Amino acid sequence: MKTIDELLAEGVAGKRVFVRADLNVPLAGTTITDDGRIRAVQPTVARLAEAGARVIVASHLGRPKGAPDPAFSLAPAAARLGELLGADVAFATDTVGESARAVVAGLADGRVAVLENLRFNPGETSKDDAERGAFADDLAGLADLYVGDGFGAVHRKHASVYDLPARLPHAAGYLIATEVGVLKKLTDDVKRPYAVVLGGAKVSDKLGVIDHLLEKADRILIGGGMVFTFLKAQGHETGSSLLQEDQIPAVQEYLRRADERGVEFVLPVDVLVAPEFPDLRTKAPAHPATVAADAIPAGQMGLDIGPETGRLYASKLADAETVFWNGPMGVFEHPDYAEGTKAVAQALVDSPGFSVVGGGDSAAAVRILGFDEKAFGHISTGGGASLEYLEGKTLPGLAALED
Repeated sequence: MKTIDELLAEGVAGKRVFVRADLNVPLAGTTITDDGRIRAVQPTVARLAEAGARVIVASHLGRPKGAPDPAFSLAPAAARLGELLGADVAFATDTVGESARAVVAGLADGRVAVLENLRFNPGETSKDDAERGAFADDLAGLADLYVGDGFGAVHRKHASVYDLPARLPHAAGYLIATEVGVLKKLTDDVKRPYAVVLGGAKVSDKLGVIDHLLEKADRILIGGGMVFTFLKAQGHETGSSLLQEDQIPAVQEYLRRADERGVEFVLPVDVLVAPEFPDLRTKAPAHPATVAADAIPAGQMGLDIGPETGRLYASKLADAETVFWNGPMGVFEHPDYAEGTKAVAQALVDSPGFSVVGGGDSAAAVRILGFDEKAFGHISTGGGASLEYLEGKTLPGLAALED
């Protein structure tokens, strides 16, 4: 895989460089609530601009239906990128149309432009190779070189991620190089004990990574909504908690394999429960109760791991040399259900080992809950991409960057 430094050594001054970034940031209206992904790509964009390239940044945001939708415009992300760069950033109001062509044609050396949301064009996500390829052809017409730096999208076989690099000389940006280097520490020559913390809503989202980590990890700690399927698989009542009954046989098999292989599977000993899901808009007090994890009353739903579990999980991470965490422990967006996620985050901060926060809601949580990002070994920008890499899958966007 060619690096951006090699590309820079060959010279990029005056050349149009297409940077596939991941600017898929959360928005409240037009306000960015977490700019982590924009900050992550800024070093690549800044270095190319400093070298005199005409930088064309492109990304998706959200899941529009292949047509323009103001709710998913990248205009706020373009403005924030300009603030981080300390320079004006031009913005094209389409992807490959009149505005994009005019904006790119008007770029001077060392200047930056952002195209509108790539998913406003149906060719970006099409499963039809010809339609996707036609869109990639149009994108290629805007540029001379390609730099892949949108790690959060490399697991997608999309036009700008997979097809476009085949049409232009290409290299990996700084973010992708960093992400891959970190993930190799979780798969090759891992320092032990190796502990994995998995949370989030659905166990079905994590089946592949659990299957793979049973061959790698020493301890697997489970939290979030997915934990109730594990508790049910052990024969415990889970009240009205989130439950995927169709996954119980798979979970039982994982528990059996873990026991067989000597992998420590750690489940909560207590949980916070309430009769209903909290109001995340008003953050009104929820008044949860703490109950034993194996004694959740009927009509009550589990919404966070309990304080005793938080202490238990911290003890299981205290001596870990390598820790990977993906998925919050509860409904962290509400203050009454944030303590479990806080406890895990603090345990990673306190752990002497190398800690990786695996993107997605986990990455958002550590920032929203006020943790210093520098206190962690690495905070990934790609939740789904990180998980698929750990599953051992071939990621289309990385394969496309291979020479």
